[in-house]
Amino acid sequence: VQLQASGGGLVQAGGSLRLSCGALGRALSNYGMGWFRQTPGKEREFVAAITSTTGSTYYADSVRGRFTISRDNAKNTVYLQMNSLKPEDTAVYYCAAHDIIKGSISRPRVERDYDYWGQGTQVTVSS
Repeated sequence: VQLQASGGGLVQAGGSLRLSCGALGRALSNYGMGWFRQTPGKEREFVAAITSTTGSTYYADSVRGRFTISRDNAKNTVYLQMNSLKPEDTAVYYCAAHDIIKGSISRPRVERDYDYWGQGTQVTVSS
């Protein structure tokens, strides 16, 4: 499956953005989905995830209460609604997919448990 992330941009602190992750080639309902982010010189870090079967969600402590992950299977898209953005949220955001043919994702916060990755979209939050 090919993932395409979009929706990044420049926003002032306190503002909002909604990232989208669309898929080509296969229905996203077959995948557990995650969002990760990376800043220069740092490792990619977990942001949020949503399972394919129950729709359970997981969040990093740093974004819980501000970010919301959701999925619209009819549109074959996963979203990351980001509110109350802070300068430290500045990063390249990546969406990722775990194929449920391997079973439900057991470690949604773990990068290597995902099989496919999008190209990333830049989010910049100015102070």
